[in-house]
Amino acid sequence: MQHTASTQGPDLRAYLTGLVLALILTAIPFALVYFKLLSTGPTVAAIVIAAIVQVLVHLRFFLHIDFRRTPKENLLTLFFACFLIMVMVGGSLWIMIDLHYRMAL
Repeated sequence: MQHTASTQGPDLRAYLTGLVLALILTAIPFALVYFKLLSTGPTVAAIVIAAIVQVLVHLRFFLHIDFRRTPKENLLTLFFACFLIMVMVGGSLWIMIDLHYRMAL
């Protein structure tokens, strides 16, 4: 009995590609900060871009979410999770900035 690639699901090559991309996207911000290759503004921008690309790599290669073929319910769940994360991060930043302002008085 032979198994074909279509019945086995995602192949090892896709997982290894995702792993290599994730490692590279992790190493880039660490190298930028450790070796001080850029000033503060471009370093922060590079870290944010690498983080966004890494989220997309994880969604595609590890969670197997393809925006063309993924059911609508999965996409709605993903967007709701993103919304909740933005609310939590935004609220935390709001509280920390407010506390910093009040402590500086």
